Amino acid sequence: MKEVTLNADSLVGLSVRTNNANEMQPATAKIGTLHQRFAQQVKVAYEQGACLYGVYHQYESDYTGDFSVLVGAKPDFVSSDIALETVSLPAGTYLVFSGEGQMPQVVVSVWEEIWAYFSRDNCPHQRAYTVDFECYTSEHSVEVYIALTS
Repeated sequence: MKEVTLNADSLVGLSVRTNNANEMQPATAKIGTLHQRFAQQVKVAYEQGACLYGVYHQYESDYTGDFSVLVGAKPDFVSSDIALETVSLPAGTYLVFSGEGQMPQVVVSVWEEIWAYFSRDNCPHQRAYTVDFECYTSEHSVEVYIALTS
C-alpha cells in the first residue's frame, strides 16, 4: 500500500445504490450487473489508454451503510447513446491498495485487506467515507484508492 495525493477529477458512467450486506448475497448483489450493463451500453476507448473505474460515493455512514457505486471512465474516453451520470473525485490524500489475479476475486481480496487494515486498533489512518474508487489497470489488476481524513 502507498499514500498518494491526487488532484480533483471527474468520471462519467452508470450507477446503483447498494450496501455491503446486499453485495455478499448473489440474489441482491448489484455491482456485477452494473459492470455488465456498462460494458454493453457504453463504449470506452481502452486502446487510447482509458481505465475502467468503480467509484464508491454518497456514503450513508461507513462500510455498514448504503452507498452509491458508479462504473465509468474519464469523459474524454467515453461515447454512449444513453445519458450518463457524472461523479467528482475530490482532491485529497488517498491510501492505495493493489492486487493482481482473477477477477472479481482479486477485487474482493483487496477490499478484505482494506477492511482488515482499517479495523486494526493501531491503524494510523482514518477513512473519510467521501469518495473511494477502484481503477482497473488491466484485466487482472486493480488499484483501490481510499480517501483519508486530513
